[in-house]
Parts: sequence; C-alpha cells; structure tokens
Amino acid sequence: MIKIKEAVIVEGKYDKIKLSGFIDGLIITTEGFGVFKDREKLELIRHLAKVRGILVLTDSDGAGFVIRNFLKGAVPPDRVKHAYIPDVFGKERRKALPSKEGKLGVEGLSEEVLCNAIARSGAQCEITGGTVRSAQDITKTDLYELGLNGIPGASERRDDLKKRLGLPEKLSSNSLLDVLNCIMTRDELYALMEEGE
Repeated sequence: MIKIKEAVIVEGKYDKIKLSGFIDGLIITTEGFGVFKDREKLELIRHLAKVRGILVLTDSDGAGFVIRNFLKGAVPPDRVKHAYIPDVFGKERRKALPSKEGKLGVEGLSEEVLCNAIARSGAQCEITGGTVRSAQDITKTDLYELGLNGIPGASERRDDLKKRLGLPEKLSSNSLLDVLNCIMTRDELYALMEEGE
C-alpha cells in the first residue's frame, strides 16, 4: 500500500478503481474532458493543489496530455507533480476494441508500472505493509458529533463549513469526509468547528 500526501488526479472511474487497490490517499477523477466545463470540480482541484499539492496521472494518449496540460495551466506549477506512464500497446480487458491510439491507459497497466511512475514523479509517498488509517483520521462519527451529519440542521452546517473552507457546495458528505482527511487533522477540524460556534 502506498500512502500519498498529494491528491491524485486521474481521468475516469476505472482509473480510480485501479489505483484504489494499492493507494491510500484522495483520488479525484476529471471525468475525462468533463473538468473543462465543471467549475466546481476545477475549484476543488485548485483547492487541493493549494493545501496538499496534486499528482496528475493521466493516460499516455493525446487526450491524456490535453487534460494534463489543462490542469498544468490551472494550478501553480509548484503545487503540481506529474506521473507519466509508458506507452504500452494493447487493449483493456473490459473493452471490446483497443483505444484510438492502441495504448493501454492507467486502468490497463500493472501495479508495478504505476508504482514506478508515481515514484519517479517526486510525490510524497510512504510504502506500508498494511492498513494506513490511523485513530487520528476524521471519521463519520466525528462528523456526527460535530453536528455535520445525521441530525437536523447538519446539511446547513456542512454547507457553512464548505463555504468557510472554499469547497464546492455540491460536495457530498462522503466526499467531504475524504477531502477533510486530505487537508486537515481531526484536532484541526474540531478547533475550526468550535471557532464557528
């Protein structure tokens, strides 16, 4: 298992599923070219770049480089790292035909190849043998105790917190939990919520 400080930005859900098998960290999808029109997604990526940095891991085809270059122009250069995968020709198992350029994407590559690409990127990584979650991670129980989930008025309190942190308003409570764990500690969240009362 690799714990990565930076938020990992990939193109689609199958890439995210592939990486989730061996990466402990926040993985965000661009929904392909969808990020070009989705202002909230782009703002989330910019926010993550500001507080944690981002690691862009797109396919090695033309579309992957268009997305990579778009993100490169949207985020300060010192807040983005790039993991480049090699050109490997073939076809992903779930697809009937190879891609237009005939190259495997992130989802089709081995864990070893992806780990090597991440290691070369300069991302802040820690390789562990087991579960990496710690008792200090923010949990759903914390959100409940802070009045952010599961009680009347929780939605309004979440909206207020998202506004204070500059996060997209449409962020679900599960996504909010992932983002909070990426940008702050449990103690910082409790302190922030106390300030707001």
